[in-house]
Amino acid sequence: MKFKDYLTVIEGVEDPAIFKAVFLAGGPGSGKSFVVGKTSLKALGFRLINSDDAFEKGLKRAGMGTTPEDIFSEPGQAVRATAKALTGKRLDIALKNRMGIVIDGTGKDYNKIKAQVQKTRELGYAVHMIFVNTDLDTALERNRMRPRVLPDKVVEKMWNDVQKNIGKFQALFRSRMTVVDNSVDSNIDAATMDAYKDIMNWSKRPPENAIAMKWIKQQRDKKKNA
Repeated sequence: MKFKDYLTVIEGVEDPAIFKAVFLAGGPGSGKSFVVGKTSLKALGFRLINSDDAFEKGLKRAGMGTTPEDIFSEPGQAVRATAKALTGKRLDIALKNRMGIVIDGTGKDYNKIKAQVQKTRELGYAVHMIFVNTDLDTALERNRMRPRVLPDKVVEKMWNDVQKNIGKFQALFRSRMTVVDNSVDSNIDAATMDAYKDIMNWSKRPPENAIAMKWIKQQRDKKKNA
């Protein structure tokens, strides 16, 4: 076994949140990044899969800003496509090593998330969803304060699309779905603390799925033979 392959085996099989996937849902201005920080998902060993960072860096390299005019222009959408492709490669690497992952999305496309959930489950993953919810007024106001602001009508449409999927997500994730209310008057500290405790305990449970256990045994056998 090559040394780089040996390191890959160690990184995957000894990952602290191995075979766990958290799906984020919430429209623009809901505060998903804020909730990720408050629930300490990265500290628990999860890798954040999010194309936004790559998109914003790509816009900057291309000499564009985060205005709607630049974002929705043809060059801006080309940068978005590149960012999504890079993020897809990051996801593939994480899944190859069965690392704990957080897949960040709006939740407006239910079928897309359902397909991702099915893919991770087929690999032996346990899945969880954090649905970051706000009222429409909060979403609109926070969007206006973001560096990458979207038109109000776009935010409202996305907010409505996401709201329509709450019931579907509850059926898909069942008891492993946490709704965090991040509206202006909500008790966000209590909500995120509860979410953190729940996910921390869940992430530390050893995988019980037969597919996951078989993969772990194979990787540890490789390690012994290295």
